[in-house]
Amino acid sequence: MKIEEYLEDLRARQARVRPHGTPSDVVYPLGEISVPDHVAHWARLRPDRAAVVFEGRTVTYRELDELSRRVAGRLASEGVGAGDRVAVHLPNCPQFLIAFLAVLRLGAVHVPVNPMFQGAELAYELEDCGAETVITLDTSLPLLASVRQQTAVRRVFVTSLTEMALAAATAPDAVAIEGFAVHTWAQAVAHEPAGGAPADLDALAALNYTGGTSGLPKGCMHTQRHMIYTIATSAAATRQTADGEVVVLCYIPVFWIAGEDLGILNPLMLGGTSVLMPRWDPDRVLRAIDTHKVTTMVGTVENYLELLDRPDFASYDLSSLVDPLCTSFIRKLDIGVRRRWATAAGTHSVLREAAYGMTETHTIDVTPYGFQDGDQDLHAEPVFCGLPMPGTDIAVVSPLTGEPLPLGEAGEIVVRSPSVTTGYWNKPDATARQLRDGWLHTGDNGRINDDGCLHYLGRDKDLIKVKGMSVFPAEVEMLLCRHPDVHTAAVVPAADPSKGQIPVAFVTLRQKGAVESAVLRDWARESMAAYKVPLVEIVDEMPMTTTMKIRKVDLSTRAQQLADDR
Repeated sequence: MKIEEYLEDLRARQARVRPHGTPSDVVYPLGEISVPDHVAHWARLRPDRAAVVFEGRTVTYRELDELSRRVAGRLASEGVGAGDRVAVHLPNCPQFLIAFLAVLRLGAVHVPVNPMFQGAELAYELEDCGAETVITLDTSLPLLASVRQQTAVRRVFVTSLTEMALAAATAPDAVAIEGFAVHTWAQAVAHEPAGGAPADLDALAALNYTGGTSGLPKGCMHTQRHMIYTIATSAAATRQTADGEVVVLCYIPVFWIAGEDLGILNPLMLGGTSVLMPRWDPDRVLRAIDTHKVTTMVGTVENYLELLDRPDFASYDLSSLVDPLCTSFIRKLDIGVRRRWATAAGTHSVLREAAYGMTETHTIDVTPYGFQDGDQDLHAEPVFCGLPMPGTDIAVVSPLTGEPLPLGEAGEIVVRSPSVTTGYWNKPDATARQLRDGWLHTGDNGRINDDGCLHYLGRDKDLIKVKGMSVFPAEVEMLLCRHPDVHTAAVVPAADPSKGQIPVAFVTLRQKGAVESAVLRDWARESMAAYKVPLVEIVDEMPMTTTMKIRKVDLSTRAQQLADDR
């Protein structure tokens, strides 16, 4: 079947099950205008509305618009212009959002850099993007200075984490560092504001680096059109409106693209409020929801369980929290967790998975929103992702021929949408491999059901072949997590002389010593096809990446040892 015929059939199926009240077409509430122009609009319409709340300090839309224009003015006076990369090397704080808007207003390129990086990681990313300007914390200056000669950086704007907090606000003094022109944040926000030229929505606006578990990160090139499409469609698909009532609690890092969507673009484009926290803190999360009437947040399943375990949970008012979202990085969302949350927080607050996506697509491509009634999303196997955003096409194709596969068959997930990266920065070969004929080849395995909904099966490189039969780690992990004593599971392949490969599962338990690995393996034999049954080893904890994903590569050697010993 040709791809367009396949898509026509798929869209018809999706239209029949699309949740009531969610559009099938792209709608831009304020029109196709830039992100800074969204902020300027709300500054005119609701100047005193809280745009950002951080550590007791409230920044209104009027202030946010003015401060970002002033920082843009100072950057421009130092020679920063269209196309120049500006590295924003900050944790969650208002300065990050202000810098983001300032860079976009100039037509420059926002490069978020992980402030947890060590020297080699920092040097690589700065060298790769070619940034000459860095906005960073005073505490990061020594590290930045140590990699200076490996980069093109020649000017630094420095602030402190508390400079825009209400309590104990401190501004760093100007310091001299050989090879750098160092400017303070105070100098930047005192500058005359920049007007800014009309935005080119299709110009390069951001380099969002992938955080893979192997290989060097690649800079995904994104435009402002990608940004506004992502939020316009994801908001509509989850029935959020630009009425100023959206209040987002964000403690996931805004230097991740998911944090950028949640903590910056979503609230600011909808005229709502971003309640920023520098890190996860269960006590402060509950107080923030109660105090600021938070409507949505994203956390891991473990985060929600930690909130539920607090003895004072019932003393907080969570009536505003209508859309709690989770990501199943380690512990998987299941019906038991959802029931427990609804019982404690209220039936108005239905815990659900956030979305399927990746850095290359601005992260929000498919949502399970609307399929939580009757726990349809959690009963589905293996991992239910839901329907694509309006204007986004999802297909499952043969990894060999690229042809679309019949519904229900597993293959590679490919994505076509207005927010797919224009390519990888300075990596034409990688771009050519991943972007073909307008489609992003994700390297993920999945299948599409009869309703046109996507199911995720795992990364292509993680696929395990047992005597030629495909074993998808995500499916085995989900099944193992249904055992009452299993907390998390990670499945990796090991070479086997008679079968080619076999699956090996590493498992953490809810309670130490609750069950033995042999018992879990016997249970697995009753729960899945024989060729999927893994070897099982119980571990105390999983190796993790900085982006809170299990580092399966670190489990591979031990998996092979277990297979050989068998």
